[in-house]
Amino acid sequence: MVLYNDGQLKIPRAYLNGYELACLEDHVIARNYVAHTTIGDPAADAIVEELAPLRREEVSRFIHAGMEEDRKVLRAAPQALRDFFMDAPQPDPDWLDRDALAPGIRAFQRNAVPVLAAFVTGTLMNGFSTLISKSFVQTGRIFDNGVWRLKQNNRHQMEIFWPGGLERHGDGWKLSVRIRFVHAQVRRLLAETEQWHHDEWGVPISAAHLGYAAANFASGTLKHSSALGARYSDDERAGFHAVWRYAGYLMGIPETILFTDANQARELCRIAVICEPPPTAESVIMTNALINSAPLVAGITDPEARKRLVNRVIYPVARGLVGNQLADALQFPRSRLPFPLLSYRLDRRLQRLLLPLRRRSPEDFSTLLTASAYDDTGMSYRLPTHAHDERSRAW
Repeated sequence: MVLYNDGQLKIPRAYLNGYELACLEDHVIARNYVAHTTIGDPAADAIVEELAPLRREEVSRFIHAGMEEDRKVLRAAPQALRDFFMDAPQPDPDWLDRDALAPGIRAFQRNAVPVLAAFVTGTLMNGFSTLISKSFVQTGRIFDNGVWRLKQNNRHQMEIFWPGGLERHGDGWKLSVRIRFVHAQVRRLLAETEQWHHDEWGVPISAAHLGYAAANFASGTLKHSSALGARYSDDERAGFHAVWRYAGYLMGIPETILFTDANQARELCRIAVICEPPPTAESVIMTNALINSAPLVAGITDPEARKRLVNRVIYPVARGLVGNQLADALQFPRSRLPFPLLSYRLDRRLQRLLLPLRRRSPEDFSTLLTASAYDDTGMSYRLPTHAHDERSRAW
């Protein structure tokens, strides 16, 4: 992470109190973080602005052509998009060591169930406790598409941690760049609404939030999955971070806020949380909506079965991972289980012993997460057409 300093620091009002506290811990990282709350993704933002006048079908066709390096179709695309796919991000950054990704990929493949369980019940809860939740709630997309979002999040992980997934024509590479365009489009659409207050919150889906997200996806997921029974060597931990660093680069996170190693990722997460205001109503909505959407990912539609899974497994595990203070702020119900993470690990071991003798129960959280990860939801290069989901065409 190359620290950013613009000389004149502009701090959105929501961050003033947290910034003062964070400066007592690490002034340099705190200043860098809040500076990025007013920055988006200049390259991708310029592209979606240039694409805005085009028909949705044309936009999708041009992005698809760029992904597949179809130069014939790209010749008719706007200049910014042609430049993007002809130059960046195709060349590997100087710091990328593809061999260093391999241990992280192996670790993910071995620990996929606890990693994905940790991602849904811990990592995403930490992430959406920040002001990024405002961007998602204001679009309204979480309410009707919570299941779709969880599947997409998990599929992205599966693809970037697949051998070769981050090669130029791998699905992990394409999905990461697709996410970059979607973020830029949502940023453009939200910025045009009267609901978004720049002086208060900074830029929608800011570089600060994305930098924190990448660090949290790496460092936070390793921490939470370890609590659920995953085990990693030092090389695997480094490789796991290396995968998320490169994926973050492809997603358009400026290198000035993109972590370089495990220590930086962990420290960025710590300081970012202090900078952020306390969880808002949008944080409560987002986190609880995701938890309650999770059973539907596995096709559990029976209300009673869904309620049992959420209340007996998902909420207790989530509370055990994020801690009582954050869980209370997010209005998670109190758990009757004194040691929910220990119960989860013991249950996982028992399932492995009994697996040859019986089919897994629908209340098995492992089954739920496996289903969400492996369900193929397809790949579309359509972009949202309106800031609010009910007024946007399908994408």
